[in-house]
Amino acid sequence: MSVRIRMKRLGRKNRPFYRLCAIDQRSPRDGRVLEELGHYDPMCKEVDARAILKGERIDYWLSVGAQPSENAVVLISKYGSKGTHLEKQSEALTRLGRKPVAAAQS
Repeated sequence: MSVRIRMKRLGRKNRPFYRLCAIDQRSPRDGRVLEELGHYDPMCKEVDARAILKGERIDYWLSVGAQPSENAVVLISKYGSKGTHLEKQSEALTRLGRKPVAAAQS
């Protein structure tokens, strides 16, 4: 079984919401998932607070051979465990009144 890390669309018309999931490659876009790895809300006003990811679990799936989609690669490189925008993300989350990701996972 080949596993892909890709986005699953939720929400309603004109109000999208995505979950980043580990899914069997043959499953449909909104089909059964193996594990949910985070979420992405494109309607959030704070750009760096849009994606909340579980970095350790993403690293695990990548280590066992999961292939991320093109959009997932962008999110993982910015907000994954070794992301380039993690400090900006924690600042944006505190402005919104949410807990930063590092505090939420521990």
